Amino acid sequence: MAMMRLRREDPRVVGSFRLHRRLGAGGMGVVYLGSDRRGQRVALKVIRPDLAEDREFRSRFAREVSAARRIRGGCTARLVAADLEADRPWFATQYVPGPSLHDKVNEEGPLPAAQVASIGSALAEGLLAVHEAGVVHRDLKPSNILLSPKGPRIIDFGIAWATGASTLTHVGTAVGSPGFLAPEQVRGAAVTPATDVFALGATLAYASTADSPFGHGSSEVMLYRVVHEEPQLIGVPDALAPLLHACLAKDPEDRPSTLQLSLRLKEIAAREAHGAGTGAGTGAGAAGAGAGGHGGGGGGYGGGPGRPPARRPEAYADQQTERRPGGTPAPRSGPPSQRPGASTGGGSGRPAGRNTPARPAQRRSGSRPPARTDRSGRPAQTVRTSANGRRPGGPNRRLLRQRLTVFVVVTLLVALGIAAAQGCQGPASGLGAPPPGPTGAVSSAAPGLAPGLVADAVGAP
Repeated sequence: MAMMRLRREDPRVVGSFRLHRRLGAGGMGVVYLGSDRRGQRVALKVIRPDLAEDREFRSRFAREVSAARRIRGGCTARLVAADLEADRPWFATQYVPGPSLHDKVNEEGPLPAAQVASIGSALAEGLLAVHEAGVVHRDLKPSNILLSPKGPRIIDFGIAWATGASTLTHVGTAVGSPGFLAPEQVRGAAVTPATDVFALGATLAYASTADSPFGHGSSEVMLYRVVHEEPQLIGVPDALAPLLHACLAKDPEDRPSTLQLSLRLKEIAAREAHGAGTGAGTGAGAAGAGAGGHGGGGGGYGGGPGRPPARRPEAYADQQTERRPGGTPAPRSGPPSQRPGASTGGGSGRPAGRNTPARPAQRRSGSRPPARTDRSGRPAQTVRTSANGRRPGGPNRRLLRQRLTVFVVVTLLVALGIAAAQGCQGPASGLGAPPPGPTGAVSSAAPGLAPGLVADAVGAP
């Protein structure tokens, strides 16, 4: 909030508060920055002299201050003190540091939908506390909303009145700011909480577009548009436009309640904040899905953005890994659509919603996939691997070789032993034996046989 030096006609002390700076001036009076003896800072508003002489205004002002003391809510500036019997009535509220909504939009331009909905939700909660105290603000507008570090705060209850009071201070004179007044205020009808709902809708439309929903012009032109013309919500985000249009309904009965407005704005703020936080990730996922298989044109991505590729169990069973000379698996280069055997969606005859790798289908049909080659152009060695990256059955082959070697060695040793044993037995058996002869050798080699039997054996035909 901009601060200005005190003018010569400005008071230096009001009640127990010392004034330091001038914060602003309006139709009701001048607002000052003051502090008490303990150093607590307050926003102190002194009523204009002409209004101070109006007895009706004083009585209504007294009723409003009494009602404002009952307001309990974090979104309003707490009433600290007031003097209704002074020559110029005044009241002091808690000082809220931070720019007004009007200044922020004027300097930075329209606010994003998520921020507008968040501010609106907090303001609706504040208005709910105000209405539960039986008070209607009647002058809710961007300049009466301060954006403090702890959240938005509603200020300037100087013209707020009890529910059901008339909106006219004098005959034919409406109190409030043109462009943010409700139609019933312009007509001089009784104010209700729906009056503040209309003003909040116009305020949020201003925050979204940096312009009043009823344009610009003189007070008479603006008041006529409020009563007879529809608001212009061009530029309001689609998430907020229907709700703000309902808030700006001509009939108070057609506007949402303060509670309904608060809940709806909370939902919009959460949805818009979530969409803004994940927009980048969603865009990247959509791009990857478009290159990977929506419509059957990619390499087997059929689960939508952000989901892993849809693969069959046999695809995992037939998974193969290229081995480098060092024994580490070589990463596959390129997206799935560039790998051999990837589905191109050209004529598989399957639905485009779920594409599956074509390698299992090729093996079932009896055709082999194209042979892989390494960087030197030689065929790359392709082996089956287990889940831990080792060749299946490697230790068993080594054990088989060892057993085969032992078996061959043992067999050779046994054969050599047998041959050696036979060679030693042959010369020993022929040392005392006579050389073989014709018939006499037989008869001498068998001395124990009967001569007749030998003769019969020799003479036998």
